[in-house]
Amino acid sequence: MTIFSRIIAGEIPSYKVAEDDRFYAFLDINPLQWGHTLVVPKQETDYIFDLDDDTIAAMQVFAKKVAKAIKAAIPCRKVGEAVLGLEVPHAHIHLVPLTTEGDMDFHKKIENPDPEKMKATADAIAANFK
Repeated sequence: MTIFSRIIAGEIPSYKVAEDDRFYAFLDINPLQWGHTLVVPKQETDYIFDLDDDTIAAMQVFAKKVAKAIKAAIPCRKVGEAVLGLEVPHAHIHLVPLTTEGDMDFHKKIENPDPEKMKATADAIAANFK
């Protein structure tokens, strides 16, 4: 069972921003920017392109709703999307608020993000999720 499956199951706490019957979205605990969110399928699959067509399409639609909520809650020009998938063997999409393209640099993470600010950020995004 991956760490993401354990988060979805509630075994590990997370800063949840959205959920439906197939997908779960929560703040990255090592964010690039405030509001950096991960979107994961509840179905544990390592490689995103191993998901069936319906699931990957639905995941993008869910991610779009999350991205709109991020943009409404976090001052940014756009929300960027990245799929890397090397650090955790569970398909996931990174959604990162962007003011500049440099904001998506995975070598520049926020060090020791404040838990209260993380919770407030998650709550603000969740309040805008429709």
